[in-house]
Amino acid sequence: MFRSLFFYLRLIVVWYLLVLVATLSVSWIWSGLGSLVQLLGLVVIVFVVIRAHSHLVRVRMIAGKLTSAALASRQRRQIEVPFEADEAFELLDVAIRELPGVERVDSTRNHLQIRATAVYADPYDLIQLGRWNPMRWIVSQRNRILATVNRGDGSSSFSLVCEPCSAPWSDWLQVDDGVNLENIQTIARAVTLGVSSRRRGEQAAAAQTATEKELAIAKLSLLQAQVEPHFLYNTLASAQVLVRSDPAGADAMLGHLIQYLRALAAAHRPRAVQPGRGAGAFARLPWRS
Repeated sequence: MFRSLFFYLRLIVVWYLLVLVATLSVSWIWSGLGSLVQLLGLVVIVFVVIRAHSHLVRVRMIAGKLTSAALASRQRRQIEVPFEADEAFELLDVAIRELPGVERVDSTRNHLQIRATAVYADPYDLIQLGRWNPMRWIVSQRNRILATVNRGDGSSSFSLVCEPCSAPWSDWLQVDDGVNLENIQTIARAVTLGVSSRRRGEQAAAAQTATEKELAIAKLSLLQAQVEPHFLYNTLASAQVLVRSDPAGADAMLGHLIQYLRALAAAHRPRAVQPGRGAGAFARLPWRS
């Protein structure tokens, strides 16, 4: 409540002082126009109050609560992403280009910087009044987005600024209807969704790779199971032939075959219990006599 009241008073006081200076200046030149300027000033202040109220309502709808940071027309965020700088730059560039109302985007990949300009889309459709729309003096009509990606070790971060194109002193006279707060939240949300989408893609690719690896291992095991019987059959057939022509060679071949089968059986045999550990512990069981 205090923040809302201070926000109202700040705009009303600044515009009142501006109207007062205009009234005094016109009265000094021609006293007859002083009353007209005062009347116009009163109308302007009424519009200022209306627009200040709409700004508070929109900020409360977007942020959920009124804070000094949310009420400000200039928004800044520091966002961390678990990607390298080049990949983070691509995510940020796509998020800014898809922002509603963006007119121009200048992205410098070498410097990892993005500058963009966005027009104000009046949510109350008062743009039909054109240049005679009194709200154009109170609401910033053009906003800019400045983004810089910072390199990190295996990750990166970017600084994001959304602000009116006018000078900072104009914040005492103008509001933005929460447009820059909405823009910065939209960009941050788009980047978060992009990170999640890429993470899901990486997980799906990793799962597919693991499945393909398991399938390849299964195919190799099946092929090995098919090859081993043929190998044994061919070896025995060769030994049978050698028994008739070269008994010594047949004996050597059978010896090598026995060594191979023994080594193969030893490789698949479960480990024996080491003496002094499992066997000794088994011998020392209390129920064993």
